[in-house]
Parts: sequence; C-alpha cells; structure tokens
Amino acid sequence: MMAAICVDAGTTVIKAVGYDARDAESAVSRRPTTVSRPVPGHAEQDMAAVWDAVEATVREVAAALGEPVDFVAVTAQGDGCWLVDSAGEPTGPAILWNDGRAAGIVDGWTRSGLAARAFRVNGSSAASGLPHAILAWLKEHDPARLARSAAALTCGGWIFARLTGELAADESDASAPFMDLRARRYAPELLELFGLEWAQRLLPGIRDDDRRTAGLSKRAAERLGLAEGTPVVLAPYDIVTTALGAGAVSPGQACGILGTTLCVETLVERPDLDGDPVGITIAAPGGYLRAFPTFAGTEVIQWACRMLGLDRPAELSELAARSEPGARGLAFLPYFSPAGERAPFSDPYARGAFLGMSVEHGREHLARAVLEGLTLVVQDCLAATGAAPRELRVCGGGSASGLWLRLIAAVTGLPVLRPADAEVGARGAFLVGLAATGAATIQDAAARHVRLGDVVEPEPGPYASAYRDFLTLREHAARSWPLLAEMRSRS
Repeated sequence: MMAAICVDAGTTVIKAVGYDARDAESAVSRRPTTVSRPVPGHAEQDMAAVWDAVEATVREVAAALGEPVDFVAVTAQGDGCWLVDSAGEPTGPAILWNDGRAAGIVDGWTRSGLAARAFRVNGSSAASGLPHAILAWLKEHDPARLARSAAALTCGGWIFARLTGELAADESDASAPFMDLRARRYAPELLELFGLEWAQRLLPGIRDDDRRTAGLSKRAAERLGLAEGTPVVLAPYDIVTTALGAGAVSPGQACGILGTTLCVETLVERPDLDGDPVGITIAAPGGYLRAFPTFAGTEVIQWACRMLGLDRPAELSELAARSEPGARGLAFLPYFSPAGERAPFSDPYARGAFLGMSVEHGREHLARAVLEGLTLVVQDCLAATGAAPRELRVCGGGSASGLWLRLIAAVTGLPVLRPADAEVGARGAFLVGLAATGAATIQDAAARHVRLGDVVEPEPGPYASAYRDFLTLREHAARSWPLLAEMRSRS
C-alpha cells in the first residue's frame, strides 16, 4: 500500500486528503473559497486564490502524513472557463459552471435546434456555464481577454498546470461541449456548428486513461513540501470521481450528489446520442457517465437558512421535521440559480417558487417544502437517466441530513446508501490514482477501498403522487418564466 494526497477542489471548499499506508483518511485539510457575483447572473472565482487554497491544504496534509507520498491526484469542479496566457497565468477570473451571462446565447441555440444537433455528437445539452457559451459571450463582450489567452482550462486543468507546468484536459472535462463522444476526441464540426472555429487554438490536449500522469515540478515541489517528480494524476472532474468514490463503478449503478449541484448519474457502457437532448454524457474510465447535474442544490438550503434565521443546514432539517409530510399543501420549485436550469431539462429562464402559500403556513412548513422540493428534483433527475438501479448511493454535504435521506428513499422507492468516507470525491480520485500508477484496476481498487455506511430503506408514506403533482405544478409555473425574464430585463 502507498501513501497519497488527493485534492478535491469544489466550488466553495478546497479539500486535500492524505491517505496513509493503511488506506485511512489520516489527514484532511479544508479551505473555503469565494464565488464572486460582480454582476447579476455572473459567477466567478479568483484563480490565484483557488491555487493558494490548494497549496495551503496540500502542504498541511503533506506535513501531517509524515511519510513519502507516492502520488498526488486532482479532481475539481467541472465545466466553466479558466483562461490562461502562454505562460500559464490567468487572464482574468475563472468563469464558473453556474454562470448565467450567456443564457441568451444558449436560448438561441436551443430554439434554433442547434443545441439538439450538437447533442447527437457530444451527448450533452447546452448550458450557459459550458465553455462554448462562455467563449461565445467573451467574443462579443471581451475580445481583448480572448486575444491574450492561450488556453481554456477547467478548474482541474488549472490545478494540474500549477502542479506540473503542463496544460491538459481530462477526457471528462473535454467531453462537453466539443468532444465527439464515440471517438473520444475533439470534433471540428462542433466548433464549426457553434461558429467557434477560432477557439480551436484554446483547447488543451486531451489526456485519456493511459496519459493521466505528469511529474511534480520543482517549483511546486518546493512550495508543497513534496519530492520533485512525484507523479501527479489528473483525475476526472468531481461528479465522476464522486460516483467512483461511492463505489458506482459498474454499468447500471447510480449515484446521487447532494452538493452545490444536485446530480443523479449512472454508469453506462456506451453513449446514447439518440435520446432526448438533455443532461450530459461524460467520458469516464472504462465507459461513460450519464449525468443530470442541476444548477441549484445545497445553495438553496443555505438561502433557506438565511431567510429563516437559521445558522446551520442541520437546523433546517430539525425545523422541517416538525412539519407533517407534504408541508400542509405547500409546494416548492427549487430553480433558484440565476442561470436557470440545465438538468433534467434545459431552460435558462427557469425560476423557483413557493406555491400554495397562505397565512396558515409557518416556518416549519417552508423548511419542509424546501427539502421536499429538492428531493423531487432528485427523483426527476433519476427518472431522466432511464436506468432502473437497485439502490442509490448518495454523498455530498446534504447527505448528512437523515431526514433528507429518508425523503429520498421514500420518493424514489430505493434503498439509499451513504459511503463511510467523509470525502467521497477525493476517494474517487484516489482510486483513479491507483489505476493510473499501475497499482490496481479501478474496479479492484473500489472493491478493496470503498466502504459503505448506513442504509436507509424506503418506507410507505404519503408521497405516492408527489412526483406527478410536482411535474404538473412545474408545467404551469413554466408558463410564467418568459414573462418574468422580460420583467427582469426592464428592472
């Protein structure tokens, strides 16, 4: 067994996890990061600040491990656009996966049918936080930044570049929006379709399963307290490593992430490019991941806590437990992202709402409605996968709520399993690192190193018609979204 450090760079928290020779999470370091919203609809991060957080957490973990590190593996938030110049330095802030500035561009692509045509090649629906939409927006609004940029990276690619000096994209990061998914290479016809032929020069080389590793540079080694040349593994981005870290490594297995995004995903042997053009399909180790990552997840819970005067998400669950199931007829549509929604349907103008509210409702009903609404989105994404899993493995910060897990089990009708590891994405990166360094296959590594905790069994309850009612209410509410968008444009 070997010691390793795995970085999981999320949208709001950077984590580094040290695995010792006994395979234990022996050291964990976390640093919060800030998402800036300088203009309505924008979501950005300071790239240097993200790297500083990575550096600090890795240095802390390396010191705590106290033994030689055999490899460093990196996973991170996906999508977005992290532009660097020819020296590898940022040309401005990172534009994130949940940025909404290009919503109008995406709406045009969707209405014209162009997005559906692209899906037949790349298996992913268009969204405002994907590189093609961001690059198209920058071409119109900030061409000078594009002119001084040499590569469009993702967060994982940015960290890998800082560690090794090499510009690269993992297959998962390259999948949307420019990859021919069957050939697992960039598709010039997609660049042409979106009018982005000029962006070809910005696309970094794709690293497949056999080329994930590069040596730690001298400069990075000195700053991190590690040996120069230590293998650095560019793992898939976080929704893939999270599935792997939860033990979903075989076709048909499903995983749900209760994090900044709510995401239900299932592993498949080959991409289905002929179905409804929604969700995303990602090239993953040994196959593909069919995933439905929403724009709004636990950020909605944080919003609800602020509105209800609660200090912690756990208090929201405690408050919700005081309400009867169904929140006394109060329904909640949790489409709270300024970018609209991308899964399991795509609409840049989608907005959230409480429906059926009256003076008879109290704080506990609002809390319950929020959790139930988010649960129904999980069911909506699960239904969109078309899979029939026997269980749902869940992780992410929201999985700490026992009430939420019971709601998910009740609404989906599936046993809900929670991994024993605290940092599931980092565990997935660890499995990829073992495979990339020749220590084991991912399947063998998962069988040996993934441990599951409690199982929540579905119980009969009052949710038999909840999903059908949710879809009906959303259909009616959606008729108001274009008008609301017009009203926002006038304000």
